[in-house]
Amino acid sequence: MLRYLYRCIYLVDSGGANLPHQSDVFPDKDHFGRIFFNQARMSSQGIPQISVVMGPCTAGGAYVPAMSDESIIVQEQGHIFLAGPPLVKAATGEVVSPEDLGGGKMHSSVSGVTDYLAVDDAHAIVLARRCVSNLNWPTGKSTSVADLKASQDFAEPLYPAEELLGIASTNLRKPLPIREVIARIVDGSAFSEFKRDYGTTLVTGFANIYGHRVGIVANDGILFSSSSLKGAHFIELCSQRGIPLVFLQNISGFMVGKDAEREGIAKNGAKLVTAVACADVPKFTVVVGGSYGAGNYGMCGRAYSPRFLWMWPNARIGVMGGEQLASVMETVGQKVDPELKARIDRESDAVFSSARLWVSFQQS
Repeated sequence: MLRYLYRCIYLVDSGGANLPHQSDVFPDKDHFGRIFFNQARMSSQGIPQISVVMGPCTAGGAYVPAMSDESIIVQEQGHIFLAGPPLVKAATGEVVSPEDLGGGKMHSSVSGVTDYLAVDDAHAIVLARRCVSNLNWPTGKSTSVADLKASQDFAEPLYPAEELLGIASTNLRKPLPIREVIARIVDGSAFSEFKRDYGTTLVTGFANIYGHRVGIVANDGILFSSSSLKGAHFIELCSQRGIPLVFLQNISGFMVGKDAEREGIAKNGAKLVTAVACADVPKFTVVVGGSYGAGNYGMCGRAYSPRFLWMWPNARIGVMGGEQLASVMETVGQKVDPELKARIDRESDAVFSSARLWVSFQQS
């Protein structure tokens, strides 16, 4: 496997090690632990690994999907846990059902261990095939005549781009339906969403634009720890596969507050920022709404070297909005300049940014 660099798909249904025969399967070099050693080594060499969880995956069996690039789980059939309900009860006294402990819905929306939730085995196989189609494998291949022809044979979006004029809003406090934007810019309006039910304030997935495969990272709310981790995971996948990234910015920043800090928002947000900075693929950024604070960094602002950065005419960029800045200064006891809000609003305008070459183009 390591020598020939095959892509690897695991169909997982494992109870872990055979406990009565532990001396035959556990301690030696080529016993059970070697599976996970090989998985890690394969990952280090860029070999794609996809897991389809079709049954219980207990103890060591749980590491196979957890260490894969992408994982699919069948709802109300697949389970992932380090210890099943009987062992949990014996160890802690907790009584819990398999579905609550490690079911597909929980792992796809709460823990983020799995990336796709399938309704049955057949659907899981369809999702696995779709994952393989998004691998861009092998990476680094030279452009051929066939590749150029494929890029010319693309389907127009199902929805006209002119409708974006009705989606854009000057009221940046109103959420922008970012999936509606995506549907009007990608080929055939086809979008393979990654981790749809986890970290829902960040939308990630694969699509084609004019026949070229891209990864899309788009804001659908403020960035939490879960959405930051999701974004970092997706960006790392695209970087490993050589897939260009398109960022659609409409971000007020990272979540603040006691709960956010206890969840590690500073560290998890830094993982997103690091992933963006280290992604060695072409990056393109479109500011479709607000671009404020450290959210600008996590969504590939100018400092993170996108090849191009565009702003919609309604877009704004700044450390924070004028009203918020004035409120902060009043809170810390500073006298607020009456002209401050107007100046900050003027400096945040798309025309102001374009005039100073902070953006590549201002779209009209």
